[in-house]
Formats: sequence, C-alpha cells, structure tokens
Amino acid sequence: MSGLIGKKVGMTSLYGADGKNIPCTVIEAGPCVVTQVRTAETDGYEAVQIAFDEKKEKSETKAMMGHFKKAKTTPKRMLVELKSFNKEHKLGDTITVDIFQEDSWVDVVGTSKGKGFQGVVKRYNFKGVNDATHGQHNRLRAPGSLGASSYPSRVFKGMRMAGRMGGNRVKMLNLRVLKVMPEKNVILVKGSIPGAKGSYVILEN
Repeated sequence: MSGLIGKKVGMTSLYGADGKNIPCTVIEAGPCVVTQVRTAETDGYEAVQIAFDEKKEKSETKAMMGHFKKAKTTPKRMLVELKSFNKEHKLGDTITVDIFQEDSWVDVVGTSKGKGFQGVVKRYNFKGVNDATHGQHNRLRAPGSLGASSYPSRVFKGMRMAGRMGGNRVKMLNLRVLKVMPEKNVILVKGSIPGAKGSYVILEN
C-alpha cells in the first residue's frame, strides 16, 4: 500500500463503456517528496513522511528549512505521515500519480466544508412541523423536547442539537479510479469527495 497528497480541482464527468455519464472528481495528485522515513529503531514505529505543494522560502521557519534540505527539496505546504507505505521509499524520493492504476480502488481523506452554526433541520435532517396545524406558531424548525425533567436535570452528551456543522475529517472508502493522467499529475475518481475546491486530500490505495 502507498499514498499521495493531492489537491481537489473540481468535478467533471466521463462517458463509460455503456454510454452512461459518470460524475467524477478531478484531483491534482503529487508529485510528493519523501521528507522523512521513520523506523522502529529510532522512532518506535514505521512510517514515511511525504510533502506536497511548493512554498516560498521566506514563509518557512529555519527549522523546517533544515528539515527540507535533508531531503534535498524545496519547502512544501502540506506534510503527511503514512504508516502503510512501500518499504522501498528512501529519503528524497519523488512519488507520482503513477502508483495508481485505472479501474483500481482508492480511499480519499479530506476535510468537509464548514457550514458554521446550523440548526437541527439542516444538521440532522429533522423534519420539523411541516403540516402546521392546531396553532403551531413559530415551531416549524424547532428541535422539540430535549430531555427529562427533574431527573437528570441536564441534557445528555450527544443529544442532537444545533451547533457547528462541517469542517470534519472525512474518509471516503473504495472510490474507483476512472482515469490517470501522469503527464498532468491528475487523477479522476468516481463520485464526490469531501472538501472545497483547492483543499488538500490524501489518497491511499
């Protein structure tokens, strides 16, 4: 198994062999540079750190500049550790989108769009009082009863109430790779993935 850091470009569609129009997401995947290789002897676990997306040197700290110079690469914006990786990866290696094959399956990790503070209708799909009869005034999108009375005299944790929605780490499993374009560092996966355009995603196969 291996992985790659990418950036969500947007959505498009392809025509399949049966003539059906298939929606897909365009991801700019890599190239990524191996900036650190962790071993059980020195770190207590095995993993590989990869970096993606160029960054100006003046915007980077001296400590991180030294970290990137060890890998003989320029500063990067996004760094990710992968515990499932190819054991042949060495410090300074470049990983490209070639590690993925068409008609294979990948897992995509991203950060969902933040929706801000939302009510229960939008956040948890509460129905509300659609058929407002018997004087249901101003209760169309209300959450209703929240809990018991004198005991326990509080609202239990996990109760579905209004609050901040979105902005969470989401992992989409088993998305089919429709097309790989190594010359453009682009991969097309079937369906949608979490995050806004331009957000970073992690692809694992």
